[in-house]
Amino acid sequence: MKRIWFSCLLAVAAGVIAATAHAQYSALRDYEITLDVDDEPGRVADERYEVDEKYQRRVVFYRTTEPVGTIIVETRERMLYLVLPDNRAMRYGIGVGRDGFRWKGLQKIARKAEWPDWRPPAEMIERQPYLPRFMAGGAGNPLGARAMYLGNTVYRIHGTNQPHTIGHAVSSGCFRLVNADVIDLYERVPVGTRVVVQP
Repeated sequence: MKRIWFSCLLAVAAGVIAATAHAQYSALRDYEITLDVDDEPGRVADERYEVDEKYQRRVVFYRTTEPVGTIIVETRERMLYLVLPDNRAMRYGIGVGRDGFRWKGLQKIARKAEWPDWRPPAEMIERQPYLPRFMAGGAGNPLGARAMYLGNTVYRIHGTNQPHTIGHAVSSGCFRLVNADVIDLYERVPVGTRVVVQP
């Protein structure tokens, strides 16, 4: 009887340990997905990573009253559209601002940069004092291969060194694309392009 009781006790303990480990793993996994890109400066993007098919770049049917050449960010969809002629748009999957950092409005691309340097704004450093004050452009830079700066704000449309975050709400208000997509968009739009950010 003691052996049976002891065996049951061991089985229960093993179950509790397994459940705890699973919960910790799930929490860690969820935490990793909600990290701000700026939490891992220096990480090098794995360009072999393929985003979910839903978020892959493609031409789609898209009706809008905005003129051809406009960029429309659909925050809820985690999509960015570049308006093309004939009710079409080039659609890109993006990462958007996490809770408390999402915004809406109208901006224009004020400037563009290839392999941009990164200088976290003061408010970001206040939240995350461990961040570097400057990081030169390159494969490990959180802004990725290209950046398009929105007006005189701190927000950008940029690449990422964390392609697995596309489709998630992860940033401090910027919009990120995988490097291949941000290069494609960068080549298609000039400085002055109208950018409409939907809530």
